[in-house]
Amino acid sequence: MSTSVWRAAGMRPLLIMSFLGFCGYAALLPVAPLWAVHGGADEAGSGLVNGVFMAFTVLTQLVVPTALRRFGWGPVMAAGMLLLGLPSLLHLLSDDLWLILALALVRGMGFGILTVTGSAVVADLVPSEQRGRAVGIYGLAIASTQVGLLPAAPWLADNVGFWVVFALGALPVLGAPAALTLAKVLHGQPAPEDNGERPAYSRLIRPMVLLLAVTLAGGALITFTAQMSSNSTLTVGALMLFSVAAALSRWRMGALADRSGPQRFIWPLVVLSAAGMLVIAWSVRDPSATVAAALLVGMAAVGVCYGGLQNLTMLVTFAAVTRRHFSQASAVWNIGFDAGTGLGSVVVGLVAAGSSFSTAMVVVAGTCLATLPLALALVRSRPRVEG
Repeated sequence: MSTSVWRAAGMRPLLIMSFLGFCGYAALLPVAPLWAVHGGADEAGSGLVNGVFMAFTVLTQLVVPTALRRFGWGPVMAAGMLLLGLPSLLHLLSDDLWLILALALVRGMGFGILTVTGSAVVADLVPSEQRGRAVGIYGLAIASTQVGLLPAAPWLADNVGFWVVFALGALPVLGAPAALTLAKVLHGQPAPEDNGERPAYSRLIRPMVLLLAVTLAGGALITFTAQMSSNSTLTVGALMLFSVAAALSRWRMGALADRSGPQRFIWPLVVLSAAGMLVIAWSVRDPSATVAAALLVGMAAVGVCYGGLQNLTMLVTFAAVTRRHFSQASAVWNIGFDAGTGLGSVVVGLVAAGSSFSTAMVVVAGTCLATLPLALALVRSRPRVEG
């Protein structure tokens, strides 16, 4: 069964497009805020960079389904890759915060297109009984970029130069041809039936909120680990561990969900994410002496939850709608993902500027735990039979 998922029509160009697109995303997510600090911005200013990026990602995601209907898959996806990649090189012009924020705005538009189209396509390429595996493979392609680039990008910026990272951030441009190839596959598929059913947005809110909370935690760690750790080598190791745990969890959780359903795995991951953030809060309580073992344990725990809940909430989201509404469901899911990442950057930056990173991590842990009733309600609810 797994072999057929890998060989599904359109899977290869989807994975190429997603891999190159998320290379650009992962390279700049921790480094664009550092570039702002290089130019003199404080914690709040550096946190605002990814906040603006994610805000315009979310705003773009709201209109992607309409754009797909009006312009088609090829032009929309190719435009997304160009908008995400080309602005990266323009960082070389200046480290002024306002230029960085303007480039974050444009990159956010490209990322909004990539995320909505990518997750909608992966749900449509395989039968529903194989969707967990397909989402897992798609998630692995995305997460593999973060395994290498999230920890390496800050190190490259510090030890080689920011220009290297900005060149890596332009890699999405190379994915535009794959986007056009993927569009040909999609346009060759039979159109979904129009039965007049409206997308059931009420059933999409719960998984979106669950995703928002854990990506708030992930966004905070991706943005600020380099700033709250007292050792650059520890920073690289912690981000690497977080990324590997997230990649493996997102990949393997799909097979478990195909066998047993996604609902039963969600609430334990919610609890674990809150516990992991508390451990991290304890590890960074002394800004000059990070407790290395505790930081690594906490990063691994949150990484497992960050990856696993992405897969599980996506499956719950697509199970709630028919094929015709996959792009709308993808938009809602991605809004939860990117709103959480952006809020993690902005909120933690503001709290840390006013108190400490340790206090900010405790706030994030409480936010994660507050979603536990929603996770438990999913276990009690019966999954919708897809039509």
